Amino acid sequence: MLRIDIVTDTRDLLGESPLWDDRSGSLLWIDSRRRLVHRMQLASGARQQWPMPHEIGSIALCESGRLLVALERDVHFLDLGSGELTALAAVTHPAERMRLNDGRTDRAGRYCVGSLVLGRREPHGVLYQLQADGAVRELDRGVCVSNSTCFSPDGRWLYFSDSVAHQVWRYAYDTATGAVGPRQSFIDTQALNSAPDGAAVDADGGLWVALVLSGQLARFTSEGALDRLIDLGIPYASCPCIGGEALDTIYVTSISDSGNMLRTDHPDAGALLAIHGTGVRGLPEVRFADLGTSRLTGAIDEQAI
Repeated sequence: MLRIDIVTDTRDLLGESPLWDDRSGSLLWIDSRRRLVHRMQLASGARQQWPMPHEIGSIALCESGRLLVALERDVHFLDLGSGELTALAAVTHPAERMRLNDGRTDRAGRYCVGSLVLGRREPHGVLYQLQADGAVRELDRGVCVSNSTCFSPDGRWLYFSDSVAHQVWRYAYDTATGAVGPRQSFIDTQALNSAPDGAAVDADGGLWVALVLSGQLARFTSEGALDRLIDLGIPYASCPCIGGEALDTIYVTSISDSGNMLRTDHPDAGALLAIHGTGVRGLPEVRFADLGTSRLTGAIDEQAI
């Protein structure tokens, strides 16, 4: 039987980027606007948080045990013991008022992260690929609000969306080289009355997409057909991940005040949800391949491309 629980008694302004850490049995996520990284040990309920100097776009687990944190224009390692940040790479945005946003690690341990434009609908957003040595490659551009970044179980497809365009695309992806094929239309969420937000893939290749404006979570098959639609009971769902000890719980972050157009006084807005009983299994989160790295720096200038 399907059951939806609220995991925490606190509410985020802009909850995003949940990750299940199978090594520590904990769930990590962010409140982008409050500039906080959260971690909760599910067995004990113990919580920690780390303040960041800027708004956070997304996070990724690392092989070293650190956390990769995408901030406004820089990507850093966060040492979860000391709280120290170590810079890895930076981008130069092609316009004012932009920041990095949704991201996910590919099956080889590279980090793919997109950018967004704040407060307006201008397609300056870029999709980047970040290597462990700090090198940054541009994969695509021409989006307003990047989201839904994740990979098929076999790594052959990269999923990515522009929330403003109501489009989820896919790209043929070469895990060995990191090369991508041309953008392909995959899912149009216009008929579902919502933009797509964050996404996650289950072990069978199903794509779970947060429908931010309808407060729903949708599962699409690997062919792009709508398979399931779950009402979450909150106004604004932002991003899912699949975790828990048996990798059978879907965790979903949500929004109470995005700082832009999304704001609500609903008492459960901004809650972290746990969905039980879907019958699906997830995959262990792929970690950023940072072992052996130290203070590495890399940069790319979008205006020079």
